[in-house]
Amino acid sequence: MIFGKKQLTDEIVSQIQTEIAQFYAIPVAGVAGWLTAKNNKLLIDIPFAASSQLGKLNKLLSQWLQTRELNKIELNISQSIMPLPTNNPPIPCIKNVIAVASGKGGVGKSTSAVNLAFALLQEGATVGILDADIYGPSIPIMLGNPKAQPDSDDGKHMQPLQSHGLVANSIGYLVPAEDAAIWRGPMASKALQQLLMETAWPTLDYLIIDMPPGTGDIQLTLSKSVPVSGAVIVTTPQDIALADALKGISMFNKVDVPVLGIMENMSYYQCRQCGHKEMLFASEGGVRLAQNHHVELLGQLPLDIVIREHADSGTPLLVSEPDSPLSVSYRDAARAMAKQLYLQSLKPGQKIAVQNLS
Repeated sequence: MIFGKKQLTDEIVSQIQTEIAQFYAIPVAGVAGWLTAKNNKLLIDIPFAASSQLGKLNKLLSQWLQTRELNKIELNISQSIMPLPTNNPPIPCIKNVIAVASGKGGVGKSTSAVNLAFALLQEGATVGILDADIYGPSIPIMLGNPKAQPDSDDGKHMQPLQSHGLVANSIGYLVPAEDAAIWRGPMASKALQQLLMETAWPTLDYLIIDMPPGTGDIQLTLSKSVPVSGAVIVTTPQDIALADALKGISMFNKVDVPVLGIMENMSYYQCRQCGHKEMLFASEGGVRLAQNHHVELLGQLPLDIVIREHADSGTPLLVSEPDSPLSVSYRDAARAMAKQLYLQSLKPGQKIAVQNLS
């Protein structure tokens, strides 16, 4: 869109930078690198997944320019997701690896991982998911292709499976679940590292890893050996789950992996007939955990049969019902997660890693 008479100055660029920082609730200094002024063109490049918000940002800035009679300034807003540096060498073609973990099973970790992956996809990112839950691989079922097996073009690297634009690999595609379930820790860790490194991933903005539940040797080995950019902890609100979630936060802190936030599942049940809410598993536990440990609360998802039905049937919720309140909640959580990952790059001592992703 082109506006009228006044020229683009450093002062105007600085003011627009402040507007963008307020829009995303990000420090002004963290927005500086997003703007490029060229003649009367202003290029704005958002470095994390948030494409559903670009229209709102464009409208906000357009109105700001109009009220100041800046009629000749042309806005161009795009999205180019950047990689966050890690303690381990990056995986070729993968910008960011995000671990989705839980201190215990049964809290909806795998469901969260799949729905966050599809939410990132809908926010304009290229996304893959790796099912690292050796003892209970469920991603193939949730993606609707449990009988599929990966091909190989060179006999050395597996081609990931595809589902509605998401690429994936899982031990569940390779061996029967009952065989994987009896593997010892070192064997499982080695298998997972091979699964990660010997998959021919396309260029990805984010690879979501659905971690095994718990905080044992497998989880520690993966956290230390894989270039994880950040982690998400999934919990339910009751104290017994929160105690285990705290162990997950502690584990990632010890291996210097930033915890991007908390996903609280089963926050409440809402009756479909009368609308009454019941806190079946206590309330606000995830809120307190996030506050006490200074991490973001990414979302609070209800106990809802629709989430379970889509997971069991292999029809992704965000694909089948993209406009439902549940899908909106997952996209909100995914944007918050992506923003928190970017914010890690603003911390002292962090340098932006430049990868050759060709």
